[in-house]
Amino acid sequence: MPYTKSYSQSDEYRREELLRTIEHALTKLTLQELEALYYDMSTKSYIND
Repeated sequence: MPYTKSYSQSDEYRREELLRTIEHALTKLTLQELEALYYDMSTKSYIND
């Protein structure tokens, strides 16, 4: 049986809050900064295209 973790309400709220903060920060990055972030995340396998 695979392990699955369900989020509690406070975990889910914190997750949503973090996502909103990250999304807001991303809107302020330049194209070059976004490309660098994309490269870094893809080389660390956080992004799998």
